[in-house]
Amino acid sequence: MTRGGAEKIRDGASERKCIVTGEVQPKNGLVRFVAGPEGQVVPDVAGKLPGRGVWVAADRAAIDKAVAKKLFARGLKAPVTVPDGLTDEVERQLLRRLVELLSLARKSGEAVAGYEKVKSWLDKEEAVVLIQALDGSGRGKSKLSTPHFGSYIGCLTADELGMAFGRQTVIHAALASGGLAPRVVEEAQRLRGLREMQGGRGRPEGKVSV
Repeated sequence: MTRGGAEKIRDGASERKCIVTGEVQPKNGLVRFVAGPEGQVVPDVAGKLPGRGVWVAADRAAIDKAVAKKLFARGLKAPVTVPDGLTDEVERQLLRRLVELLSLARKSGEAVAGYEKVKSWLDKEEAVVLIQALDGSGRGKSKLSTPHFGSYIGCLTADELGMAFGRQTVIHAALASGGLAPRVVEEAQRLRGLREMQGGRGRPEGKVSV
């Protein structure tokens, strides 16, 4: 581990240390940042950009604190500038990444949208993830339950889900087990941390709610 704690490696490089909280946790719950060519802080949501990186918990308050306390310069060991709206940019990039993953799942037959199709998958126990628009009708959403030992995603709007499924809006969607489902859940968890959720949208019957 470097003395500044920029990157802490454990268990095959699967964990990193947050420069704000000081906690070591799996990378899928963090966002990586690097210094760009002109010394600006750049979010690296895919974790693949070259150079020294620092990690911050995927949480709006944590990233805002890193900006306010000038922790990026300390962690990157270099004078850097922080662009305005950095936290909002991280949210936009995470949203784009999640929408792209859902679109890939749809094209590969691992995802469906629409109440009847989702209900059918749930009834046949083909779905492992239930996705519902955060701005959808509470009464309508309550008619579908999270798969047993499955996950629930509720951090996307109907318009955003629509982009993923090639429609104007989508309220209900589901994912089958497959290579993309875990990645979708992980990205949704990160996005949820960047969004101010209104009220409790967790589903007690689901293993994971995001």
